[in-house]
Amino acid sequence: EPRSPWCCLAWSLVIGTVNSLVFLLNLLLMFVIFTIVLLPTIVVVYFGFQCHSQVLHSSARYCKSILDDNSSSALIILGFVIMSPLLVVAMAIYCSLARRLRLLVCFQPYSLAVYKGGRWCRPGEGAPCCARGCNTQLKAWV
Repeated sequence: EPRSPWCCLAWSLVIGTVNSLVFLLNLLLMFVIFTIVLLPTIVVVYFGFQCHSQVLHSSARYCKSILDDNSSSALIILGFVIMSPLLVVAMAIYCSLARRLRLLVCFQPYSLAVYKGGRWCRPGEGAPCCARGCNTQLKAWV
């Protein structure tokens, strides 16, 4: 049975808020994982650019005594070369964690706002955001 227009609007706002929070949680998790996994690349490229005379040319002691332009260039190249495999590792870790936590199942359809009698947790969905008693055999990706 369809809801009244005001009730539908209120439920749309609630569902939109829940979906936005789930999206922000996914985004935060992705940011943390990518930052941790790509930290070696970030550090290597940062020191390469910091000590190169054509870029920043820092006056730090390690730039003058250890790193010259050739070694700074090598650090920059090394950082960009190891970035590709680390991106794959970071995405694999995020996908594995999102699948294990069932974060993508937490998004709610807007049909809950339009029709009465909808449930936040449909049968067959077992996500941490759903109500207890749901089946935990759902596979997000086949």
